[in-house]
Amino acid sequence: MRAAASGTGPVATKRPKDRKDRIALAGAELFCERGYHGVSVDEIAAVVGISGPAVYRHFPNKYAILVHATREVVGALLAATADPPTATAEGVLDVLLGRLASVAVSKRRVAGLYQWEGRYLTPEHRREFAATLTTLVGRLAGPLRELRPELTAEQAELLVNAALSAFGSVTTYRAATTGTGTEQLLTRVAWTLLRGDAPQLPPPQRGTPGTAPVRPAARRELLLIEAIRLFHRHGYHAVAVEDIGRAAGMQASSVYRYFPSKADLLAAAYYRATDRLAGATSAAITEASDPADALRRVVRAYVAYAFGQSDLVAVYLAENNNLPDKDRHQLRGAQRLHVEEWVRLVGTVRPDLPVTGARVLVHAALNVITDIGRLGRFDRAEGYDTQTAHLALAVLHA
Repeated sequence: MRAAASGTGPVATKRPKDRKDRIALAGAELFCERGYHGVSVDEIAAVVGISGPAVYRHFPNKYAILVHATREVVGALLAATADPPTATAEGVLDVLLGRLASVAVSKRRVAGLYQWEGRYLTPEHRREFAATLTTLVGRLAGPLRELRPELTAEQAELLVNAALSAFGSVTTYRAATTGTGTEQLLTRVAWTLLRGDAPQLPPPQRGTPGTAPVRPAARRELLLIEAIRLFHRHGYHAVAVEDIGRAAGMQASSVYRYFPSKADLLAAAYYRATDRLAGATSAAITEASDPADALRRVVRAYVAYAFGQSDLVAVYLAENNNLPDKDRHQLRGAQRLHVEEWVRLVGTVRPDLPVTGARVLVHAALNVITDIGRLGRFDRAEGYDTQTAHLALAVLHA
């Protein structure tokens, strides 16, 4: 309400027609920044400049905001890939990749919903989301197979997923990434991936039915392993200390003898991931004969780490926002140092490339390793880990 100019009384302020979209956008940005469970409806309302109850005129709950925001992100991608105005396969791909690069950069603050926050969707909405992404992949895989008839449908889809992963990488870091220069670089990366050698997805998981993994005898180690597994499978907020204790074969009260809280378990997982990654990177650089060799070794070391510790890597990438305040700053600093080590190596190997461009390539390569590894279940069969490393190196040289 606002006062009338003549003092005759309040006049109703007209509600913006796009308020629902504004609420969804604010929610998406906060979900990507702080995690779905770390955001309240009142906080979303405050960003929009309305009261918490006003949100409920448009959405019944916070989950409905997540669903709407996810649909908006996917809808933008589908709109970008609709009706390319060209007849040749190469021309179609060039138009679509340019459009997707533009969407990725313009929506970088919300597009991260596709990677981690989608875990909180119900199975019904997850299936809807997956079906839409299948449509998106098909719109690029079709012309790619026309351009490269030697590819199987599976190989074409995998390369398209790698290209989409490169676009999605702009959502994984905080530095500003705007402008046509970034879009052009991402488009070049996507073309490099689509024209490269296609990895062969490993066959379905093998192994003897009923064979259980070897479990460590030390209780602290067992708790940490089970916590990492459960955090990855269900998300940090969906896992209780009782769940972790039960998985480790002990009472919840026994868990607290080793870790004061669930948050301390998460922090321990992060420190473990950080230490192992730093050690692997340092060893790779030390053993190298020159910068180009160091870059190859660092990529292979990260792939080996990701494939060997896939649960830990997934938690490391997804649960940053849930760390205790006292640990978050330190661990984010360690993550940045790891990325900057890659950026330094890329800059040494490619001195003509600006630092900002090197950083875009590094994040794209890291994202491709994670996403393509996940598509192949982080299985080393058929040399899938080596092929994934080749894709990442291609990105760094794009």
